[in-house]
Amino acid sequence: MMTLRTSILALTALSVATPALADAPSLRKQGSATQLIVGGKPMLIIGGELSNSAASSAAYMAPHWKKLRAMHLNTVLAPVAWELIEPREGQFDWTSVDTMLRDARAADLKLVILWFGAWKNSMSTYVPAWVKRDQTRFPRAQGPNGQGVDILSAFAPETLKADQRAYAALMAHLKAVDGTQNTVVMMQVENEIGMLPVARDYGPLAEAAYRQPVPTELVRYLTAHKANLVPEMHAMWVERGAKTQGSWEDLFGAGDAAAEVFTAWYYARFADQLTAAGKAAYPMPMYVNVALNRPGRAPGEYPSGGPLPHLIDVWKAGAPTIDFLAPDIYFPNYVDLVGRYKRPDNPLFIPEANNADNAAVPANAFYAYGEHDAIGFGPFSIDSADDAPGDLAKAYDVIAQLSPQILAAQGSNRMAGFKPRVLYDETVIYEPQTRDIGGYRFTIAYADIQRPVAKPDMASYGGMIVQTGPEEFLVAGQGITVTFKPIGDGPGLAGIDSAYEGRFDTTGRWVAGRLLNGDQTHQGRHISLPAGEWQIQRVKLYRYR
Repeated sequence: MMTLRTSILALTALSVATPALADAPSLRKQGSATQLIVGGKPMLIIGGELSNSAASSAAYMAPHWKKLRAMHLNTVLAPVAWELIEPREGQFDWTSVDTMLRDARAADLKLVILWFGAWKNSMSTYVPAWVKRDQTRFPRAQGPNGQGVDILSAFAPETLKADQRAYAALMAHLKAVDGTQNTVVMMQVENEIGMLPVARDYGPLAEAAYRQPVPTELVRYLTAHKANLVPEMHAMWVERGAKTQGSWEDLFGAGDAAAEVFTAWYYARFADQLTAAGKAAYPMPMYVNVALNRPGRAPGEYPSGGPLPHLIDVWKAGAPTIDFLAPDIYFPNYVDLVGRYKRPDNPLFIPEANNADNAAVPANAFYAYGEHDAIGFGPFSIDSADDAPGDLAKAYDVIAQLSPQILAAQGSNRMAGFKPRVLYDETVIYEPQTRDIGGYRFTIAYADIQRPVAKPDMASYGGMIVQTGPEEFLVAGQGITVTFKPIGDGPGLAGIDSAYEGRFDTTGRWVAGRLLNGDQTHQGRHISLPAGEWQIQRVKLYRYR
């Protein structure tokens, strides 16, 4: 174990001996999109998140790294636990971090590190023992009856101070040992923050804060963004009179409504201050993820106060240092949920897109990248699926091939993604959808175009279209039939000049396969990508009278 002083001396010596630091990973706008920049170039995260305990054991992970790369991942989302790096207060042990960096590099993989600090899935189970056992310095949140829960109170100054110190030390270490290589490209701050089993903390510090007026910073933000508040916040605040001063209940309503806004504000403030401490040591993109709420459940029955769809405005007000809010999506209504988080002030990143073996995951990835310019995508428990990756590996292979074209098209009107909309009750809306790209209106059907009928596996159908030239398009996915017609001035009919199946090789060169201008395109009437076969077709259209 290194003491804090010897750790600092070692890092200082290391920084003298290593090459000059590269630019830290960053975010940059391209048109309406936001891109992750690594090594001066945009990067599309094709990812997967490890199961919670995987990264704590190098021996467990040893056989997985190469398997994950063989699945066509370029990035692994991996936890770093506070209790492992600071087992004694002020004494840091970087063994687990350094081993993970070494093994990821050896497999040619990047990392997004998930900081399991004060909270993980609401609870405080990854904090060091010296934090768990000192309830005077690090008090627990309490229920209305005074009973403590295994969740650190967000109102305790010493908790924030200790978490900041550990997180800043981690970032300083990453800068020292990874600043020239950028193996780590983003950071997740805490994990699925939220209060359980009630809407807010009732401990002494929380009670004192609840008796105070609503902070002016929150009111100022709501006032400035009044016209664009999410519907739930509009109902809570604007429809109650848009008051600019008063108690939490005066502004947001009695009971759980006010309690949850209160919880969200103080969680956001804690996360923002933690993020600021980390960025001061090594600035790179940092985000907070969220465990989403089931319809009909009360705050506390789900993790109350996280950056949920109805609380995004509170988090944007309270945590301006955080780069974006990221949904963990395990519910069937993926399309609807994704739409809540893709905003002009919030680029889309999906760290947990259901479990890796879920049949809908590959189509969900195509939709996120193609329709919403996602920075990245990753299903959970990826290490449990790398022995038999199936459709996910096949879909990731296609996405990896298309990455240069996807990145070039982001932020423009040259790309679209599509999949059937699925409701929360798992009803599949399989009617055709339309997208306008490059002078053509494309209609995407999710069944045999001659005999449309819903099928049980239709939620796994989907794909994307990327325009690469004036009349040239890449159509990728599975389970789709695409028709097209011209829009705008010019001849009113459209035909297929050519349609080739094929793939991009490792140098990015297109290698054509069969020419599909016959039966496979119904004699030039449509582009068909059959179910069960993730593929790319390179299509050139033309107009005629």
